[in-house]
Amino acid sequence: MKVLALILAAWNALWLTPDQQGLRHFQRGEFAEAAAAFHDPIWQGAAWYRADEFEQAARSFARRDTAQAHYNEGNAWLMKGKYEAAIASYTRAMEQRPGWKEAEENLALAQARGKQAEEKGGDMGDQREGADKIVFDRKAKNGGQETELAGGKTLTAQEIQALWLRRVSTRPADFLKAKFAYQEAAQAQKAGQ
Repeated sequence: MKVLALILAAWNALWLTPDQQGLRHFQRGEFAEAAAAFHDPIWQGAAWYRADEFEQAARSFARRDTAQAHYNEGNAWLMKGKYEAAIASYTRAMEQRPGWKEAEENLALAQARGKQAEEKGGDMGDQREGADKIVFDRKAKNGGQETELAGGKTLTAQEIQALWLRRVSTRPADFLKAKFAYQEAAQAQKAGQ
């Protein structure tokens, strides 16, 4: 079986471009392998983001000077807990695309979290507080830890997951695939209760 897999990999390397190989890995959920294969920085950043490698994702997105790339870079920095970098990225995105609602919302979130980190942590030097890994507890009745937005509205884990699912964009087909997987998981959770 391993020999066949090696032969297939060698065959694919002969006929597929690195980005095509990366796309195959991405579609299989092999995000670290996809990021290593991709040459396109946007796809590479999306793969690193899905692999929970937020700093590498941000660096990949930073290789492009588009509003979407800066927005995605900001999302990666926000997930890493580097709020100043996230604020700068969202600001660049809004300079290139004024009135972008999602970028404005994420900018406000980054500013609020940055201010909260300053108030709680005092002088943190070059260190930033960030998540090691994002895990959603589907068994908890309240959806796990709650997050509060500036308007005072508390979000459940499912709402947070849905919010972040909308944040990093690749292609509409990938978005729909992820959205349907999310909806299927939510239905399975309701059926199991």
